[in-house]
Amino acid sequence: MSRTFAASRYQDSSKKELNMIHSLFLINNAGDIFLEKHWKSVISRSVCDYFFEAQDKAGEPDNVSPVIRTPHHYLINIYREKIFFVSVIQTEVPPLFVIEFLHRVAEMFQDYFGECSEVAIKDNVVIVYELLEEMLDNGFPLATESNILKELIKPPTILRSMVNTITGSSNVGETLPTGQLSTIPWRRAGVKYTNNEAYFDVVEEIDAILDKSGTTVFAEIQGVIDACVKLSGMPDLTLSFMNPRLLDDVSFHPCVRFKRWESERVLSFIPPDGNFRLMSYHVNAQNLVAIPVYVKQNINFFETGSSGRLDITVGPKQTMGKTVENVIVTIHMSKVVLSANLTATQGTYTYDPVTKILVWDIGKLNQQKLPNLKGSLSLQSGAPKPEENPSLNIDLKIQQLAISGLKVNRLDMYGEKYKPFKGVKYVTKAGKFQVRT
Repeated sequence: MSRTFAASRYQDSSKKELNMIHSLFLINNAGDIFLEKHWKSVISRSVCDYFFEAQDKAGEPDNVSPVIRTPHHYLINIYREKIFFVSVIQTEVPPLFVIEFLHRVAEMFQDYFGECSEVAIKDNVVIVYELLEEMLDNGFPLATESNILKELIKPPTILRSMVNTITGSSNVGETLPTGQLSTIPWRRAGVKYTNNEAYFDVVEEIDAILDKSGTTVFAEIQGVIDACVKLSGMPDLTLSFMNPRLLDDVSFHPCVRFKRWESERVLSFIPPDGNFRLMSYHVNAQNLVAIPVYVKQNINFFETGSSGRLDITVGPKQTMGKTVENVIVTIHMSKVVLSANLTATQGTYTYDPVTKILVWDIGKLNQQKLPNLKGSLSLQSGAPKPEENPSLNIDLKIQQLAISGLKVNRLDMYGEKYKPFKGVKYVTKAGKFQVRT
């Protein structure tokens, strides 16, 4: 069966009068459209003017509205790796459907090129267009699984690029992948490995706001479980947790049997081959969110003398004996702050007088010797003192700890007789972690 025939069958089963995604524009932080793809007629780049207008109003890239309404279109967008993926929709569709597809596109670029960046996309522009052609058929998602696409379109290598340049051939395969015709489209048939292994990374990010006294105003945990599974044959895996009830708002890879999760709170699935995201989840109950650091801070701007004082101390808290690493404190100072004359007992600090951003790179936290940054701030002469103190943004990382307390109980495999290597790694990172002063 040819891919053309499969695509036509898919399209016939869809609503012919409805076209989901009409066009896609990739826009960098400078506002340049460096790639565009149209699945129907060409839509003028001028439609992006509505997006640029919304971007200017938002200020920060993360604050741009994901859905922008224009007189004749809807613009649905995501922001990934300093790139805006802006899709043009002509009729009303479920926005989350489009947003999920755009994330799949970004993840596919990451998988194929090692990074989802403007440089990588420009360097592999032919493969990018081939991927977009296969992932979307006449406006509807068709092939979005990495295993299927890698059989259709070979990932780039130096040798393959040279051969294609000389011979004029492409990366597109001639036959339809076997997985495309099976009941398990995310896994190709006939997988064989010398070393069979399954590794899982539990990665959690803390989003928190602390007030001046250190009290938690808001806190939640966003977690994901990323898997790297290289198992021969057709294994059927079951992953269980010590405390699954603390998870809220779970989202699964299509391979997970949802009814089994609903009834038993275990993950039962036939895994894709290679790297994939098994699930994502939230922990919303603030009493379950442990704050891993505390911050003692005092920032004062004086009425006279065009100066101010800064004194910040950071220490570990509720880390279950694990070391807090890669600690960075970022402060967006007022425009009237000209320079900073500070002393750091640990790490280094930099102050950019143009962007007015103070960055204190601490490194590891030591319970016996807490890092401190203090000194004076020079203000613009004659300017009134800032009306409010700046907030502190904290970045950190804790290895071998899921701050929610989530723990994998066991991983069982059925359907195959060999014994695979298994491993679980836990990482906690700071998401949007802010301390008000």
